Amino acid sequence: MRLFLVALQFLTRLPVRLNRFEPAWLNDCVRHFPLVGALVGAVGAAVLIGATQLWPPAVAAVLALTVTVALTGGFHEDGLADTFDALGGVVGRDKALAIMKDSRIGSYGALALGLTLLLRAALLGVLASRPLWVPVAALVASHAFARAAAVGVMVSLPYGGDVEHAKAKPLALAVAPRNFFIALAWCGLIMGALLALGAYLPRLIAALAAATLAALLMRQWLKRRLGGYTGDGLGATEQLAEIAVLLAFAAAL
Repeated sequence: MRLFLVALQFLTRLPVRLNRFEPAWLNDCVRHFPLVGALVGAVGAAVLIGATQLWPPAVAAVLALTVTVALTGGFHEDGLADTFDALGGVVGRDKALAIMKDSRIGSYGALALGLTLLLRAALLGVLASRPLWVPVAALVASHAFARAAAVGVMVSLPYGGDVEHAKAKPLALAVAPRNFFIALAWCGLIMGALLALGAYLPRLIAALAAATLAALLMRQWLKRRLGGYTGDGLGATEQLAEIAVLLAFAAAL
């Protein structure tokens, strides 16, 4: 529970208070990232379903997306923009890392952020018109599997930036493989819960495969350009894996 609360505090804007804090907890709390993602997705699903009772699916989709972004403080979206600003052009590793640290947003980051937000909103609008289990499963699975994808990249690569200047230094240290296996276990439990709600197993498997593919592609890109992951790179991984899962759910049956 303590590690879950640390993960909730780190990934969301929810007012979580802890009596004390140990840096090692931040390193180990990544095992619960999928559970935090499932909660964020569940809130988004509740908003989407409720909003469709009053407004068209497109409006409901934007409202649900707005709530999930507000709940996380745009944490992963910021990482996506910084990553594409840094790696979108042809620059060396040191220059790319310097661009990532720059708080200003450039054309590559703006384009990536705008297009991915539009795509997510469009996908949620499509899913909102499907049977009830589809948008619920899609939102919960996309947020949970995408955060597991980020943990997978974190475990399989060394830190690619300057450890001393990392914003969350404990996450720049080696993350134990057991944390990734626990994250996968959470994904399995979440899949079981979604199946109980009526989700189709083949669609969930396709969604998990889509998140895995996004993680592998991001891992290769970060390894080639930076020699490892960064916090911004993990945010980009989460965003692209989230879109991959939504695409899997929105694909024609």
